[in-house]
Amino acid sequence: MNTKKIALVGLMTAVICVLGPISFPLPISPVPISLGLLGVLLAVYLLGMKWGTVSCLIYLLIGLVGVPVFSGFSGGASKLFGPTGGYLIGYIFLALIAGFFINKWTTKWPLHLVGMVLGVAVCYLFGTLWLGHLMECSFMEALWMGVIPYIPADLVKIAITLILGGLIRKRLIKAGLIG
Repeated sequence: MNTKKIALVGLMTAVICVLGPISFPLPISPVPISLGLLGVLLAVYLLGMKWGTVSCLIYLLIGLVGVPVFSGFSGGASKLFGPTGGYLIGYIFLALIAGFFINKWTTKWPLHLVGMVLGVAVCYLFGTLWLGHLMECSFMEALWMGVIPYIPADLVKIAITLILGGLIRKRLIKAGLIG
């Protein structure tokens, strides 16, 4: 790890920390629409699997110690283990899965899309299982409460990542900051 990589990991962690608290509550669910997912997708798209996941882990640790970087400007263990905690933990697996596809097929954006969709689906799975457990409801009820209403917004986040992330990625490669 060199100074450039440390700076990029720090920068993308900061991006997640800035986007993570921005959220829009839905009256039908304890889970808000959050821009944290966009931050994680951007970090992975720009840094790849290993360093994008590191950025995500640092973000989660910052939130765990109480810095208000989670949705609604909250933080702490109670948030990480509350109704949205499964989705937050799911970010790790999202980063690993999407990052694998991005690293494996560096110039194939359709495969990047597949990796992001699969990663978000696994994130949804973790979140739905945890939400169902905490709310004492069935998997289908938790799915309707914590996934179905969010799919359109998350598809927009993936599209933004592919477009904006693609432009930034090309410039970072041209500048020699990423490989």
